[in-house]
Amino acid sequence: MPRRAVQFWCAIVIVGLLAGVAGAATTLLLHAIEHATYHYSLGTLLSGVEGSGHLRRALGPMLGGALAGLGWWWLRRRAAVPTLGAAIPEAVGTGGPLPRRALSIDAGLQVLLVGSGASLGREGAPRQLAASWGDLGTSKLALTARDRDILLACAAGAGLGAVYAVPLGGALFAARILMGTWHPRVLGVALITSSLAVAVAAPVTHFEHAVQWPRADVSYLFVFLALALAPLAAAVGLTFDTVMTKARPTVQPRSWRLIPAIAAAGLLTGVCSLWLPELPGNGRSILQVSVNSGLTLAAAVAILLLKPLLTALFLRAGAVGGLITPALATGAAAGSIVALALNQWAGAELNVAAVSLTCAAGVLAITQRSPLFAALFVWELARPPLWLLAVFGLSAWGAHVIAQRRAAKTGTAASR
Repeated sequence: MPRRAVQFWCAIVIVGLLAGVAGAATTLLLHAIEHATYHYSLGTLLSGVEGSGHLRRALGPMLGGALAGLGWWWLRRRAAVPTLGAAIPEAVGTGGPLPRRALSIDAGLQVLLVGSGASLGREGAPRQLAASWGDLGTSKLALTARDRDILLACAAGAGLGAVYAVPLGGALFAARILMGTWHPRVLGVALITSSLAVAVAAPVTHFEHAVQWPRADVSYLFVFLALALAPLAAAVGLTFDTVMTKARPTVQPRSWRLIPAIAAAGLLTGVCSLWLPELPGNGRSILQVSVNSGLTLAAAVAILLLKPLLTALFLRAGAVGGLITPALATGAAAGSIVALALNQWAGAELNVAAVSLTCAAGVLAITQRSPLFAALFVWELARPPLWLLAVFGLSAWGAHVIAQRRAAKTGTAASR
């Protein structure tokens, strides 16, 4: 075997192992911050929020936001912190390293903010750490620019796969969303690195999935409802995407004002959690209660409005975080509204868990622009019956097609 091929295979193993370590490290840190913020020792974040006192529930996210804002103010005054999507092409094009120190510190601040209750996703931090550590671990190997591009993208996808225990989802994220290709070489590297990362992080994650499927029976006729839910998922997804795009500043704030701004967003989240304890965190609590039919119709409506609003406030204030789980939570809330309303007012007997996840898959297809990734990611999160993967796929594909047609009409109208 040629020496270059040997080094590339060594790099694949190194990247997969380090991505798993990054996923395990961020998971441990996140849980430690959650337990410290809400002062609980066992159970989920939702149980911790529900069991904490009102003062701690209100002020915990504010304090976490202030500390994270202070960290970002210090970091951004000393170094540029590019997004991973911008950092990888620049590093590959110039042949230089990723800004590892800046990306690693930024990732730690994201975990601090999300762990203290911010309405942002936690998947951005392990992606950044995995790419940074993978870049460092393979820096002595003789890799071509193309090899390095593939490895860094696969490292980011493997970091995502590790924290959520979704090897297929992590691989598709790397190949389809980050690299936009079906090339067998890319897919193969993505599958190997993501699987390795999930296995390495297993002692910490225990292969635990974000959503526990209630094992309720679902009729095969549900396939037809998936297409009916597609327009709703498209509307919610397009609205969510538009709000987040407008909320995100064009230039990262570096002024000291981002400290009180992020703290204020945290305080508002904490105050809202006095009535809706599902709101703090990345959205896992909302997904879980939606799947377990634990939401009332009024609560689902409130969450549908407040979850994207709070997420947008954190982004507007200058915070950084993922959007995958907030989008899923918003979609699940919309699906719960449909199921609960039809069951209550029309005498239907819809499975709330299946409707929630189907709508969530459609929303994620819009925000990530990949229906296959959305369907597979949602299925891996909950592990419902295998045939429901086709249902999620139909909803995601339908929402994606609607969004594409809308974009085409908007583009035509704009050109006129």
